[in-house]
Amino acid sequence: MNAEELQPLRDAIEQSLEHFSAGVAGCPERLSQAIQYSTLAPGKRLRPLLALVACQAVSGVWRPALPAACAVEMIHVYSLIHDDLPAMDDDDLRRGMPTCHKQFDEATAILAGDSLQMRAIELLATELPPDTALGCCRLLSRAAGRAFLVGGQADDLAAEGRFGPLDFQDEEGALAHLKHIHRRKTGALIVASLQLGATVGGASDEQLERLGLYGEAIGLAFQIIDDCLDVESTAEQLGKMTRKDSKLGKLTYPGLLGLEASYIMAAELIDEAIAAIENLHQSTGDHSEVSVNKVGVATSQRANSNATEHNNSEYDAMQDALDTLRSLARFVISRKK
Repeated sequence: MNAEELQPLRDAIEQSLEHFSAGVAGCPERLSQAIQYSTLAPGKRLRPLLALVACQAVSGVWRPALPAACAVEMIHVYSLIHDDLPAMDDDDLRRGMPTCHKQFDEATAILAGDSLQMRAIELLATELPPDTALGCCRLLSRAAGRAFLVGGQADDLAAEGRFGPLDFQDEEGALAHLKHIHRRKTGALIVASLQLGATVGGASDEQLERLGLYGEAIGLAFQIIDDCLDVESTAEQLGKMTRKDSKLGKLTYPGLLGLEASYIMAAELIDEAIAAIENLHQSTGDHSEVSVNKVGVATSQRANSNATEHNNSEYDAMQDALDTLRSLARFVISRKK
């Protein structure tokens, strides 16, 4: 899938986010406005796209993963709302717009973030089949919780020296600590996006593991490029404040390695990501056999022909999705915002 072929997925994501974030009886109007203000703000939608494409990569279709895609984007948006608060990163600009607490107020922003967390889990629990919903709820809540996204943010704040000085023995130790933060703060939700979509698509354990390795690599590469863009770009280009990390004395990849070495590291991670999914379909065996098993034993030559034709179409869709995962990985390091 190229950019044009991805547009139906983007459109479906936007329509579903608008639908799933709409106000309900009992939700105050101001809170509802804040939820939709942040959720529908223009963004890359990388995480929901990864969820849909991962579903197609293992099943040949992407629509069943829309609730999971919206759930993971809601968790991402909640994390941005809370990260932007004065108690955290104290940012005024996000996605080219005033941050939620600037557009509304701090209390409303906190409540909007809280609401999005719960709405994400509610979506998984109510919009997916029961046997799939439980695993997806467990996967997303773990990725968004104290050991991963939230824990990574806590360590990121600590890296500013808020809770006392940090003492690293050498540059290698500082780099290891930085990677540990971002594998959790950024990478865990990207991994969850892929594994949620793949779970909806009926992925095998091996496929989930391979997609997890892909997600870990592009998640870390994404953060490295974020750090580089923070140095090289303007607030107008990025739609958010720049150079704050260096002013706060935070650890960054360019600060530790320099820009050139940071870009090289990101490129190596993208190579690792693409290699991880190279044999994603290997465990499914010959696709011409799989299709007949899926549609039942054919009792005539025509039935066999129809089954094979259906399966070839499905397999082509899965291969297209793999190509898209490769393209999305390359986008991570070529993006300008």
